[in-house]
Amino acid sequence: MATTAMTTLEADYECVHPARIRWVLSRIDVHDVTKSVADQAAALLRGHHLHGHRYAIDAVLAAIARAAPAPVTILTSDPDDITLLRGPAVVVTKV
Repeated sequence: MATTAMTTLEADYECVHPARIRWVLSRIDVHDVTKSVADQAAALLRGHHLHGHRYAIDAVLAAIARAAPAPVTILTSDPDDITLLRGPAVVVTKV
């Protein structure tokens, strides 16, 4: 399993104990947001005419997922946003 460093910022730190979040993240490969990843995410946003203010984190996650070897599944609570950016080889599952 993997995620991005930006996705970890979306965790609800008020409702979930920080130790629980650290435990989960210790078992996940957290990808850095490099310039290359940011460039790929920006290209996805431009290609879909989406604004980075709303879709930046989803675009970064989609860029990481699209570059990963198949099969790739994205788990998300908001599948509508990420589905626009995911690419044909990436499956999105609502959790």
